[in-house]
Amino acid sequence: MGRRKKANRNRIDGWLVLDKPVGITSNDALTRLKKILHPEKVGHAGTLDPLASGLLPVAFGEATKTVSFAMDGRKVYRFTVRWGAATETDDTEGPVVATSDARPDAGEIAAILPDFTGTISQVPPKYSAIKVDGARAYDLARGGDEVELAAREIDVHRLELVECPDRDHAVFEAECGKGTYVRALARDIAERLGTCGHVAALRRLVVGPFDEEDMIPLETLEELGQCAPGMGLTEAHADFILPVETALDDIPALAVSRQDAARLRRGQGVLLRGRDAPAFSGLVSVTTQGELVAIGEIERGELLPRRVFNLAPDTSGAIIVERT
Repeated sequence: MGRRKKANRNRIDGWLVLDKPVGITSNDALTRLKKILHPEKVGHAGTLDPLASGLLPVAFGEATKTVSFAMDGRKVYRFTVRWGAATETDDTEGPVVATSDARPDAGEIAAILPDFTGTISQVPPKYSAIKVDGARAYDLARGGDEVELAAREIDVHRLELVECPDRDHAVFEAECGKGTYVRALARDIAERLGTCGHVAALRRLVVGPFDEEDMIPLETLEELGQCAPGMGLTEAHADFILPVETALDDIPALAVSRQDAARLRRGQGVLLRGRDAPAFSGLVSVTTQGELVAIGEIERGELLPRRVFNLAPDTSGAIIVERT
């Protein structure tokens, strides 16, 4: 039974950077992608709300072992705030709960942006996936419970006003760290300006090492047609698969011999000696002759395997089938 199921799936090891459209959940997008590629194993790095569009990194096969590295990286969002109306969900999905006639101008907006840059305190939206006594905050809120979430520190590396297309809207771009809620950022900016507001549009442009240039619209993949289950990817589909190690760009790389690579794959440590031994500790991306072997950790001169990879022979791990 297990063999039959695996035979009806395609072996893919690598990343695909999806441009998720507005109106579907991240899981919906993943379901549609599965119907196209029929992968053995797949997951995404960082959920986008249905009302948001943009960059959704999708990990296949051995790349799923690197998801945490992509999710922990920086993220860039472009978002539009509509002034004068606060909603229950801090976006266009919820009902309006407060209104204001105040409309800030570009100068007033720019003047307060430094207050929202750096390490700041933020109370997440009550309609969020944060757990409260074991339950998701949005489930409690939808059930009519009063949800109170504690403030927490977040990092906003960059926050810029892009334009004010009219007096009711302003477009921003934010570069932020893990755990930042753009909806809460918009809510707090509006309050600081003496008005109220909510996110009217949101698009993610960057996640870790992945950016706009990597994005592939879901519709483009669907137009290419489905890959036959168990027969591999077409060359056209395989062109969109990025190597597993793409998600590891932010950690140092360390090359080892074939012999040491074999030890790491068996779960054994490797002593680092000689002039070329790294003089630092921490996580490294380990390769041998250009092939990704493991994510390792250097401790007191020893390289210890933390995640070991078993990649398919070609670079992307995708089996390519020519079709006529």
